[in-house]
This record gives sequence, C-alpha cells and structure tokens, in this order.
Amino acid sequence: MARPCVVLGVTGSIAAYKAGDIVRRLQAEGCDVVVVMTPAAEKFVTPLTFEVLSQGPVYRDMFMREGGWDIEHLALARRADIFLIAPATADCIARIAAGMADDLVCCTAVATKAPVILAPAMNTDMFTNPIVQENILKLRHHGVKFIEPKEARLACGTTGNGALADVDVIVRTVVDLLKSSAR
Repeated sequence: MARPCVVLGVTGSIAAYKAGDIVRRLQAEGCDVVVVMTPAAEKFVTPLTFEVLSQGPVYRDMFMREGGWDIEHLALARRADIFLIAPATADCIARIAAGMADDLVCCTAVATKAPVILAPAMNTDMFTNPIVQENILKLRHHGVKFIEPKEARLACGTTGNGALADVDVIVRTVVDLLKSSAR
C-alpha cells in the first residue's frame, strides 16, 4: 500500500523552524513529506535543512526546470493527499483567499484537489485583525481547515494568541484527516 503524501508548505514566519519537526513527525507516522517553500521562508530556514530531513528535493520556484516536463505546482497539487501549510502567514492566507497564485506555495494550494490545512502563525494583532479573520472565514467556507494558533510568548516579545500550534496537534490533525479520508 502506498504511503500517504503530505505536501508541506512553509512560509515566512519565525515559526518556520518548527516545520522541520513536522516533517520528521509525519514521516514517523508513515507519511511521505514533500516540502514547498516561499522565498520569505528561506530567510528563516534553508532549503538544505528540509532536503536533509525529507530526504528529497525542496520545491521553491514555479519556473525551475530541473528535469521532466511536469509543471511543478500542478504535479505537487496532484501528488498531495493533504496539503498542509505550517506556518501560514497572514500574507499567505490573504493570497489564497484572493485566489492569488504568485508563489509555489499559494499556487499549489489553489490548484490542489486534496484537503488543505493551514496552521497560522503571526503576531496577535495580525491574527485578530478583522481582514485576516474575514480571509480565514472565507477559506473555511470553501473547505479549508485551520489549526488554531495557541497563546504564547511571541517573537515580538508580547504574549498572545498567534503562536504556531504545537507540533503534536498539527501532526495529529493531519493523521486523523488521512485516516478519515481512507475510510
């Protein structure tokens, strides 16, 4: 039986470093993990980190042609059993809500037929902003699932709701969705 494939989108948040743990933990649960990064994510964690952890290439550019004729965002969208974006920034959430597909993460999210799960991570004021909340509601209306951020000390030095959910919660949500989809 084929292992389920989780395509993991990593966006430009300080919480991007936790995505490495998500890769490892999903692999331990029997998943293949393919990593897609935004240019902003590369400011926090290098693609090499994810290449080593996932034991595969990291996809970063819609226009890279490293072999084959597959159009990357479409191939990734088709390959995914689940498309998880963790961390998901306010910018990423807004672009997906608007149907914008100007980087590989958002383009794959817009193109996939697989369930999409977003795990937001941002400053409390950003997360509670009415526009961000409207974007979240819009995406939920279209079937996108969200893993709520937790309250914690944030990178900006304040304490509030907006920290990336615990890796345990993220992994359990993905595994549970895979199990319910398999029935």
